[in-house]
Amino acid sequence: MGTYLDAILATHRAAAAADTRTLDVLVDDAGRCPPTRGFAAALRSTDGLAVIAEVKRRSPSKGPLALDVDAAELACTYRDGGASCLSVLTDVDAFGGSVDDLVAAREASGLPVIRKDFTVAALDVVDARLMGADCVLLIAAALDDAELADFAALAVELGLDVLIEVHDEVELGRAVDAVPRLGGGSDVHAEVMIGVNQRDLVTFEVDQDRAVRVAATIPDGVVRVAESGVRGRGDAVALAAAGYDAVLVGEHLVTSDDPAGSLQALRVGS
Repeated sequence: MGTYLDAILATHRAAAAADTRTLDVLVDDAGRCPPTRGFAAALRSTDGLAVIAEVKRRSPSKGPLALDVDAAELACTYRDGGASCLSVLTDVDAFGGSVDDLVAAREASGLPVIRKDFTVAALDVVDARLMGADCVLLIAAALDDAELADFAALAVELGLDVLIEVHDEVELGRAVDAVPRLGGGSDVHAEVMIGVNQRDLVTFEVDQDRAVRVAATIPDGVVRVAESGVRGRGDAVALAAAGYDAVLVGEHLVTSDDPAGSLQALRVGS
């Protein structure tokens, strides 16, 4: 059965195929960018469960969420509520995001930011660095093993942290095999993390039991992030108990009447 991801990926891969820019030239440009802020380091240094708060205007399943939100203002609200990092959607068609949102949120808040988008080509990784992101998302379900390995290596070379998103043990196994150097170390300048998306790509249902189960199989020393479907403090407590270092939360926060207060409630153990 096809998923919303299939249609989005088809659009992104078509755009990548039509992109005639020269990779080596842009890699050189990226190498001259200012240092990144240390996305993974910010999560590691947080007492208790860290929160990655998301600037998200709409979703394919729920439609409009916060179409008119001011990305800079919301980012500062998240920072004041205790967010360790930000996630900003840059996909335009499906999520209503933009590069402008990422730049504005990062500049206003001072927090590390992950570019939340559908990375399907090496140029997408370089673009993340050039636009000022501190971390890039790689979705295991969207990439083959060679792409996972190559894009992660390129990101680390450019100083970008990497969040590899998986949905189950099979995808986790693929990520571990493709990128054996998960986690960080004293001789690396960027880190590869694992994110477990709790939302089923076909039914859109949240399966926290699966997230808890997969957490137990993530290699030791790797930053563990639970993504999607975090609906309040109860979910945060369960995920922290399962061993997650951070939660990435979008819909629950952008639709809240009190985003800072809702975020503070997720800071389990702080």
